[in-house]
Amino acid sequence: MLYGTMQGAHDWAENLNKTFKGHSYYRSSADSQIRSKVIDNELTIMSTWTDNILGTLSTLEEELSAKAQLSSSYEIKDLREAKLILGMQITRNNSGDITLFQQAYCKQIIECFNMEGCIPASTLLLPGLILENNNCPTNAQDIDEMKNILYREAFGLLMWLQVATRPDLLFAVNILSRFAHNPRKSHWNVLKHTLAYIKATTYYCQTS
Repeated sequence: MLYGTMQGAHDWAENLNKTFKGHSYYRSSADSQIRSKVIDNELTIMSTWTDNILGTLSTLEEELSAKAQLSSSYEIKDLREAKLILGMQITRNNSGDITLFQQAYCKQIIECFNMEGCIPASTLLLPGLILENNNCPTNAQDIDEMKNILYREAFGLLMWLQVATRPDLLFAVNILSRFAHNPRKSHWNVLKHTLAYIKATTYYCQTS
């Protein structure tokens, strides 16, 4: 089943790449999911995530042309101006500034790990924190204690949040990643503190 899923994803990626190439897009060498083309000074940039596509274009005419091209290859659903993608909310002001934030996603993380009642933390990590590899579980009791604690799942959610809109989480994600392979209860307590920090900062955002 896993092989079939992976093969299907691979085939879709190859199909999508051939389609964009057929429409004169060039694939970015820095990020394979970014494709662009320039025709008569008209710039089109497309970003894909599985079957989600987010585009930015120079003119309305080019937007209509790009959508028509994709419609000729796939059945598409036009959601118009982007407001939500991959858990990121998008807003624009009258000056054209774009703000990305994940307030709803942050609240989902808090709820997922039953942290609604926790006291919001003002610091990213516990003050004076020292974690070393020898803190990892070494006996059966410690290992058994962590069996039902979803450390890796929580860490994965934190990592996506940091990559998408919250660079302030980078240091904590770096520290917590060192123990993702074999965490101990003390590591989980640190991660929960970071979740409490997220509860206090759900409104943080990125503006350009």
